[in-house]
Amino acid sequence: MSDEERASRSQSPQITNAPNAGESSHHEDPRMVSRRWLLFKAGIALNGLVGLVLAVPVLRYLFAPWRRDSSYDSWVSLGAANAFPVGETRLASYKNPAMNPWDGQTDNVACYVRNQGGNQFQVFAINCAHLGCPVRWFPQSQLFMCPCHGGVYYADGSRAAGPPERGLFTYNWKIVSGELQIDAGQMPTLSNTAKLVKILNQGDC
Repeated sequence: MSDEERASRSQSPQITNAPNAGESSHHEDPRMVSRRWLLFKAGIALNGLVGLVLAVPVLRYLFAPWRRDSSYDSWVSLGAANAFPVGETRLASYKNPAMNPWDGQTDNVACYVRNQGGNQFQVFAINCAHLGCPVRWFPQSQLFMCPCHGGVYYADGSRAAGPPERGLFTYNWKIVSGELQIDAGQMPTLSNTAKLVKILNQGDC
């Protein structure tokens, strides 16, 4: 090899494995690591936020039986007691005490009022005791009838025929300053009736 070839080889730059060198510098760059951790933490925070939003309605449903608000024992007026003729059953309505501002007309709840005379009343829930369909009162036959599954009730709310296993649900009522009021804090159901019986029994002990 001549002196000129040796000189040109000594002056030529050394070739390195460029991709490996680039990868090494890329992994060692602290800025890239910080960006990766930032995206990882942002993903965890987003997943946690979504989980919290989904958990709120579930937790409200689970804790609803223990939550009592001002509407739980709310008494509402159905109007003057003398507006319900003796021996007749009339349809009445009241504002749901647990209403929300966006409920609109759906916060009007219907019920039936029967004046038994002697300042004694029966106030029936409009819902059939079978599956909750609204019943209708037929004064000609003196019967409540359910249009959904053929449930029939007598004028006093007791079961007459059909799939319901019991009579119509009733509200607690009282007369205050000449007005008929009902306890509308809870819809009358079997579970709430059982609670009331338990409370009365405890009071007798």
